[in-house]
Amino acid sequence: MQRIELTEDLSFSRIVYGLWRLSDWDMSTQDLVVHIENCLKLGITTFDHADIYGNYTCEKLFGEALALKPELRNEMEIVTKCGIKLVSENRPHHSIKSYDTSKEHIIASVEQSLKNLQTNYIDVLLIHRPDPFMNPAEVAEAFIQLKNEGKVRHFGVSNFKRSHFKMLQSYLDFPLLTNQIELSAVHLENFEDGTLDLCQEERIPPMAWSPLAGGSIFSSKDENSLALRNTLTKIADEIGVQDIDEILYAWLLNHPAHIMPVVGSGKLNRIESAVRALDIKLTREQWFDIFQVSKGHEIA
Repeated sequence: MQRIELTEDLSFSRIVYGLWRLSDWDMSTQDLVVHIENCLKLGITTFDHADIYGNYTCEKLFGEALALKPELRNEMEIVTKCGIKLVSENRPHHSIKSYDTSKEHIIASVEQSLKNLQTNYIDVLLIHRPDPFMNPAEVAEAFIQLKNEGKVRHFGVSNFKRSHFKMLQSYLDFPLLTNQIELSAVHLENFEDGTLDLCQEERIPPMAWSPLAGGSIFSSKDENSLALRNTLTKIADEIGVQDIDEILYAWLLNHPAHIMPVVGSGKLNRIESAVRALDIKLTREQWFDIFQVSKGHEIA
């Protein structure tokens, strides 16, 4: 599989595997080990987590699988996130949903993630969302401490716009490696508001969450969705592929920003569809056909 080099000592698989729905899949620990091994066989080595996924349960489930077969840790890169506090029975001291990017919270979150994942280091830690109450100096202190202690190798952000990214980066002596943002043929905001431009400007390959728009493209009945499905089907026929999800992935993969789609299905055949999309080459006209139909009008 293609790999994206983030630094001299770290690269990600072009397709990233997202675990946000892991707790919904009802897999035994042994089944999850086999599932992880199947991803690795496909060349997917980068696994994306967040402390809050599954109401604070998904990291632990993944860690139990790693404990069953510890040697798998050496074959993968683990990404996780922190900075969101959910009201949850698993966090009874949280009284409201809020963001927390204090040094204390970041460090405590990482310590808990290391325990949950049953590993002694995280490859990349992301701040999950921009925090309007962020003290970037504190974030920088937390990052430096975690890096010096060997608990986190590298850092990045998620859902950051240009101003958020530039502010935090200005407090760091090392580069933020990625920005995980919502990108799909349905969600164009980050294509058009300068966020993806920033990733290219900073030479940071973005991770794309919800690359299939949460599946809405397959079920929505509104006029725009129907038109997009028809266009995707037409292009799939032109190229000779069966599933339009492959075209949706290819639409992101063909973009010059080196986008890394985060695939979140628990079904192996759906994961294989994303991998097959790596071999699909869209023409510029096909790419713009999807873009314009999604916008609902011809470009200016």
